[in-house]
Amino acid sequence: MDLIGKLDQENGKRTLPSVHIGDTVEVHYLIREGEKERVQLFIGTIIAEQGRGIRKNIIVRRIVQGEGVERTFPMHSPRVKDVVVTRRGEVRRAKLYFLRDRVGKQTRLKELLGDKVRKEREFEKAMRAATSEAAAAEASAAPATEKKVPAKV
Repeated sequence: MDLIGKLDQENGKRTLPSVHIGDTVEVHYLIREGEKERVQLFIGTIIAEQGRGIRKNIIVRRIVQGEGVERTFPMHSPRVKDVVVTRRGEVRRAKLYFLRDRVGKQTRLKELLGDKVRKEREFEKAMRAATSEAAAAEASAAPATEKKVPAKV
């Protein structure tokens, strides 16, 4: 594995919550006020995901007193204590920037219910199992031996 991949594995969180675009989430974020630290909730809809690995970010949007507020959260940050999915949204896009132009009830998304959620969870569980098996197989594999090639004279 390359150097950056190793650093990602060492410094990142072991498991990330399964979040998708369109989900309504509660982000438990650690804030500091003077000498004290407390956990504050930011409840909103995920409108975008950026990056991958240790650089993965989510953009969460909510409406506060009639104004739209967006905040970017690094998923591997120690300040992000937890991300809890309260509602699954059914979307057909990767970025929901069109929600910025909408007000009131227009900002609501359809909710994923029943079989769709169950199938999605089963798929995610299978993917996690496959990636963990692949990582275990890679770790147990013997390192490749280097071939010595004679130098040209």
